[in-house]
Amino acid sequence: MQVSSLNEVKIYSLSCGKSLPEWLSDRKKRELQKKDVDVRRRIELIQDFEMPTVSTTIKVSKDGQYILATGTYKPRVRCYDTYQLSLKFERCLDSEVVTFEILSDDYSKVVFLHNDRYIEFHSQGGYYYKTRIPKFGRDFSYHYPSCDLYFVGASSEVYRLNLEQGRYLNPLQTDASENIVCDINSTHGLFATGTIEGRVECWDPRTRNRVGVLDCALSSVTANTEIETLPTISALKFNGALNMAVGTSTGQVLLYDLRSSKPLIVKDHQYDLPIKSVQFQDSLDLVLSADARIIKMWNKDTGKIFTSMEPEHDINDVCLYPNSGMLLTANETPKMGVYYIPVLGPAPRWCSFLDNLTEELEENPESTVYDDYKFVTKKDLENLGLTHLIGSPLLRAYMHGFFMDIRLYHKVKLMVNPFAYEEYKKDRIRQKIEEARAQRVKIKKLPKVNKELALKLIEEEEERQQSTWKKKMKSVPNILSDDRFKVMFENPDFQVDEKSEEFRLLNPLVSKVSEKRKKKLRLLEQQEALEQEEENEREGKPSDAESSETSDDEKDWVEEVRKQRKLIHQEEKVRRQERLKEDQQTVLKPQFYEIKAGEEFRSFKDSAKKQKLMKKPLEDRLKLEAKLGTLNVSDTTVGSKQLTFTLKRSEQQKKQHEAEKQHHLERKRLRRSAGHLKSKRGRGRPFH
Repeated sequence: MQVSSLNEVKIYSLSCGKSLPEWLSDRKKRELQKKDVDVRRRIELIQDFEMPTVSTTIKVSKDGQYILATGTYKPRVRCYDTYQLSLKFERCLDSEVVTFEILSDDYSKVVFLHNDRYIEFHSQGGYYYKTRIPKFGRDFSYHYPSCDLYFVGASSEVYRLNLEQGRYLNPLQTDASENIVCDINSTHGLFATGTIEGRVECWDPRTRNRVGVLDCALSSVTANTEIETLPTISALKFNGALNMAVGTSTGQVLLYDLRSSKPLIVKDHQYDLPIKSVQFQDSLDLVLSADARIIKMWNKDTGKIFTSMEPEHDINDVCLYPNSGMLLTANETPKMGVYYIPVLGPAPRWCSFLDNLTEELEENPESTVYDDYKFVTKKDLENLGLTHLIGSPLLRAYMHGFFMDIRLYHKVKLMVNPFAYEEYKKDRIRQKIEEARAQRVKIKKLPKVNKELALKLIEEEEERQQSTWKKKMKSVPNILSDDRFKVMFENPDFQVDEKSEEFRLLNPLVSKVSEKRKKKLRLLEQQEALEQEEENEREGKPSDAESSETSDDEKDWVEEVRKQRKLIHQEEKVRRQERLKEDQQTVLKPQFYEIKAGEEFRSFKDSAKKQKLMKKPLEDRLKLEAKLGTLNVSDTTVGSKQLTFTLKRSEQQKKQHEAEKQHHLERKRLRRSAGHLKSKRGRGRPFH
C-alpha cells in the first residue's frame, strides 16, 4: 500500500505492489513473502483484480455487490463478487467492448456495445442475444421508463432499440455529422448527446423533439487557452435535475445550469488531453474529472482544487464506488487501480477494515521512503552542479530538500567524481586485509567492568568445550554473549565488591584462585596494550594461564569460613576502637535548634511512650501495633535487613469489623443447633 498526500488529503493506493503469477505454488508464494518486503506488505483487496493485458471499462452494480470490468487480450468481461472478495465468473467475447451498461440491480442483465457494430445481451446464465446497428457505435444510454436503448456513433442519427417490443424505433435526427457521447437525466428523463462539432443537443424522449442546443466549443475557449483544432465533446454527465458537466477533447470541463447557455465554471486540466470521465460526489460538492494522466477533484461551486492523483499508467475509465471513498480505475496495464480516500467517505461494507487500518497509520506515522528516488539538499545540489534544475520536473520539492531520480543521481555523481572507482577499490582491499587478520590468533579482550568474573566465565567455557560431555553442554548459553547481562560488564555500578562481608562469607575459597587470576589479568592487559601500539605489526601470543587447582574438601572449606569470620570480627573491633577515639577527640560545642509551637519535648514524650510500651506484655503490644501501624526492622544472616510494616485500620474498616462481629453473635443466638437429634436405626414396617 502506497500513501500520497496533496492539500492534506490522504490517498491510499491499494493496488500498488508486486503481483504474483497464478502458476506459482502456494509454497513458493509463502517463500516469496518471507524474502521480498514488497510482496509481504501488499494488500490484495480483491483476488485476481486484473486483466491479461489492458482493462478498458469498469462499473459497479446498483446493489454494490458486483464489479464488472472489460479488457483485452482476448476480449473478455470479468465479474467480481465483493462479498467473497474474489472472481465470480469470466466470459470471453468475440470483439472488443466500447462500453457496457448494467440494466438490473445485480449482474443478471448486461448490454455490451462492441467495436464491430454488434450489440450483445447477456443474462445470468451467459450469452443471450446479439443484434447489429447500421453505423459504428461510440456510446449508448438506457431510458428506464420506456425501456429504450439510445445508441450514438459515426452517424447523425440516434438509434433507438425498444427492449419491450424487441424492435428498432424511428431514430432521432441531429444536426451533427457524428455523435460521440450521450447521457439521460434520471430525474426528468432528458436525453443529451455530445457531437463532434463541440455542441450538446438535448431531446425530450416523450415528444422525440429537440428542446435545446449548447455551443460548448466557444465557451471552452478562454484568453489563456491555446487550441489547434475545434474542441469536441468527449464526456457528458448529469447531476440532479439542473446541473450538467461536459468534458472536451482539449482538456476542459464545463459545468452548466440547464437554464443558462453559459457555463458556470470552466476547469482546465492543463494537459491538452481528452476528458474521459466525469463523476459527481454529492456529500462534499465535488466534481471528479479524469483524462489519461490525472484525476482531479475540485469544488463545483468555486472550482478550487480539492486534491488530485496521477497513476503510473494511462487511465481508460474511472468509477466512484457509491456512498464511499473508494475509487476504481481501468488502466493501460493488467492491474486495475483501487484507491481509498477517507475524506470522501467511509470504506464500503465489504472492506470496512480499511478504516481501522488507515486510522492506525495516521496514529503511527512513518517516514516515507522512495526506493527509486534520492533525497538531496540544496548543498548537495551545489556540490553536484545541479542548482539549475530547481523548479523543473526532475526535482520534486520535499521539506528542506528535493527528491530526484536515483539513476540521474548516480550518473551525475560519476561525472563529478571520476575517481570513485579507485576509492571503491581501496575499500575492497581494506576489507580483504581485515578478513585475513580475523583468521589469526585473537587475544582475549575483557570488558572494563568485572574483569575477573569475565575471565572466570571464559575459563569455564573452555573447560566445558574440552570435556568429554561437550555435546550435552553445547546448548548451555554463555552470560558474556547474552544481551540481558550486557550492562553487568559495562556499568561500573554493577562492579563486584570482593571486600564486602557477604562476598567473603559466600566465597571463602576465592582468595587462593584470585591471586592466580590476577596474574593472568596482568598478562592480558599487557598484551592488549601491545596490540594497540602495534596494530599493523605481528601480534603477540598470550602465554598459557596456569591451571587453577582448588580443593573441594569439606574440611578446607569449613576452615576457610572460620578464618574469614575471625577476620571480620577483628575488623569490627578495630572500627569500634577508631570510633571511640574519634568521640573522645571531638569537643562538645553548643548547638541551637528551633523549636516550633506545639512540638516542645516531643522526643522526650516519644521515648517515654516507647519505654512504657516495652514494659507491656506481648498481647497488648500486638493490639496497639495493629491499631497504630508500625514499622519493624530486624537483622538476618549475612548482614541483610528485614522490614515489616502493619497498616493502621481506618474508621470504616473498624466499623465493618464490629458489624461482622455483631452479625456473627446474632447468628449464633438465632441458630438452632441439631445436636439434640439422634439417629434411630431400625427396621421399617413392611409395605402392604
